[in-house]
Amino acid sequence: MIIDGSESSLKKFLAELSPVDQVGAEARAVMLATRSIKTTSKAWAIDTAISMIDLTTLEGADSPGKVRALCAKAVRPDPTDSTVPSVGAICVYNDMVKITRSELDAIGGKDIPVAAVATAFPSGRASIAVKKIDTQDALDAGANEIDMVIDRGAFLSGKIGEVFDEIKTIKEICGNKAHLKVILETGELVTYDNVRKASYLAMLAGADFIKTSTGKVSPAATAPVVLVMLEAVRDYFALTGSRIGVKPAGGIRTTKDAIKQLVLVNETAGSEWLKPSLFRIGASALLNDLLMQRMKLRTGHYAGANYVTVD
Repeated sequence: MIIDGSESSLKKFLAELSPVDQVGAEARAVMLATRSIKTTSKAWAIDTAISMIDLTTLEGADSPGKVRALCAKAVRPDPTDSTVPSVGAICVYNDMVKITRSELDAIGGKDIPVAAVATAFPSGRASIAVKKIDTQDALDAGANEIDMVIDRGAFLSGKIGEVFDEIKTIKEICGNKAHLKVILETGELVTYDNVRKASYLAMLAGADFIKTSTGKVSPAATAPVVLVMLEAVRDYFALTGSRIGVKPAGGIRTTKDAIKQLVLVNETAGSEWLKPSLFRIGASALLNDLLMQRMKLRTGHYAGANYVTVD
């Protein structure tokens, strides 16, 4: 594999990728979605899914109080049960990063990363100068992870080198201080072939994770799209020896949804990816359902309506 970062070498590499079998990918995703798991495995799956959640709030109405409440929930998802794991990260806008980091540190969540959406999230419509400032601002506030969006307009119009350079630049700013999660916004990429190509482009440019979507565009984390991205990280590992993470986001709201994601991971990329360092789920309401289902497994009945906090 010879990639020198030039547009010509990138286009040549991407053109030589095998096309996605659309019918095959969709059929396999449907088949894997029908897999059932035993009760003992379900208990493990629920706790694993909780540990993989990027607990997210990305609303214009976000406030310091809401973020502090989210931090408490991230550290102790169920205040009545200390065996419930903490979540994988909290994902917020830049202006909430400092508050989030300070609050987590104060309440025993020092090991929980703060992810900041950057680079003109969710549209990506800004100059590279603005995106660099946006990223540095998040890092200065204490972000441990940067969730950047690619310029879909540039990608779809064939400006592959421009997208590559932008990701590489943001990765250089992150350095060793923060992981870089690159959002492809798959709902706007139209085809599975584009999803595969964008996945490879992001990985070649230095992404630590590839992420399906912002959660602001539909469709988001569909099973076939996640399947294609998992195949990409699996094959990239075989090619380079580097394991890149995957983060589906948008539309994953129930325990059934989360378990389907874990089955996809195990059967496509492999069990090595079944950990928070290589797989995350961007979600807000999902945690409540996982907690409800966890109690059902533990006690045999569902909790009352006030068992979980309202997000």
